[in-house]
Amino acid sequence: MKKKLTPEEGLSILNEGIAKAFMILDGYPTSALFTCEEYMKLYDCVYDMCVQHPPYEYCAKLYDIFKKALEDGITSRVIPAVKDKSHIFLLYELWNMWSKYKIMAKCLGGFFLYLDRYFVEDRKAASLSNLSISCFHDLVCIELYPKLLEAAICLINEDRDGKSVCRDLLKHVSTFFVEIGRGDMRYYENFEGAVLSSTENYYNFLVPQWLQHYSSADYVLKAEYRLSQEKERASQFLHQTSVEKLLRLVHGLLLGQTANQLHEKQKAESGDASVSYQDVLSRCAGLNLGEGSSRA
Repeated sequence: MKKKLTPEEGLSILNEGIAKAFMILDGYPTSALFTCEEYMKLYDCVYDMCVQHPPYEYCAKLYDIFKKALEDGITSRVIPAVKDKSHIFLLYELWNMWSKYKIMAKCLGGFFLYLDRYFVEDRKAASLSNLSISCFHDLVCIELYPKLLEAAICLINEDRDGKSVCRDLLKHVSTFFVEIGRGDMRYYENFEGAVLSSTENYYNFLVPQWLQHYSSADYVLKAEYRLSQEKERASQFLHQTSVEKLLRLVHGLLLGQTANQLHEKQKAESGDASVSYQDVLSRCAGLNLGEGSSRA
């Protein structure tokens, strides 16, 4: 008959595995940290402590150990890595640590897998996967979310201004907002709202300058080019529904709201009072949001 494992004995075995799993956050691959035998030893430890007869069944305690391991990994590795970062460096480091954290959480989840099969369902507790996301959300995301939004919007505007920007990073940030919501899209939807709001501010500042410095024909060409650029950029990091909202907004700001001014400007340029407002409006409305132009 197998000797019963006490919490102290089990924790001694598990702590060794947890300490190794933390090294994933330092960049070590899982394959370099655990042999199959070591992994099975850790799984068997949890399994044995779960199936022992009461009062020697320790499922609830093991669930707490798993949660504490996640929290310790975050406080000891993730938070120090991101807390003093800002702008693009914050976005890079957050995605870097989030990617490593997911691997670490999956590795730890493998040790404690029996809890998902027995304890979680019985107690109606969060699955190990959901618990790992919740811990990161509560300890990292809540505090950093405003800074993440600010950094992402700044990056988008830098891209609009022609500065070299890694659009893959924007895609990673967008994906993070989806993943951290655990099926709830509120973080992504807040991100979408911030993108639309910043876009409106950006073009409300730019449009009067264009109207002042460019002819009506050049203005329409620039608007057409900007729509093309907005579509190309947004398609790389936003959901399609968000891309459509953004393009409708930009089209309205650049052309819908300025059609009357463009009409007056074109009349003044041509000296022809017969120029039709409807002609200008048709030209503006006729720009294809799906194709755009390659002209700068």
